[in-house]
Amino acid sequence: MARNVEIKARVRDVATLTARAAALADAGPEHIEQDDTFFACAHGRLKLRQFSPERGQLIHYFRSDVAGPRLSDYHIVPTATPDALRETLAAALGATGRVVKTRRLYQAGQTRIHVDAVRGLGDFVELEVVLRDDQSADDGTRIARALMSSLGIAEADLLDVAYVDLLAATQR
Repeated sequence: MARNVEIKARVRDVATLTARAAALADAGPEHIEQDDTFFACAHGRLKLRQFSPERGQLIHYFRSDVAGPRLSDYHIVPTATPDALRETLAAALGATGRVVKTRRLYQAGQTRIHVDAVRGLGDFVELEVVLRDDQSADDGTRIARALMSSLGIAEADLLDVAYVDLLAATQR
């Protein structure tokens, strides 16, 4: 199972954040359209991420809902038939939410910096420090906190829930 340490935060000034991300990045930005469908899941979370009619990923992950750096354990399985897989999983498990976003991906060392424009929610940043086998969650937390400082991400802007949870809260 792959592991990363991640944070998610609201973005107050997208232009400033993207300029800082570009200055830190080894690669990017890559622009990615993502359509995520979440399914009922007894253990962790299960989502289908669709990039195009012919390309997607089924992603299962465990992550605590806390603000600040947090460990995420995940599996990713590619699919060439995301529409058929979505229909099958929705029929079998039930769909619980959908998140559509445009992502600008920057790579800074072992960290993926995502600047996300989420339909119905606004702008966010997500850091994913992809851990090597020899690294601990504490190592990832140190890297994430250093990048938070470099990018100007304030503790007050950190989120403790997923986009799908924020969307669900707006619909109540």
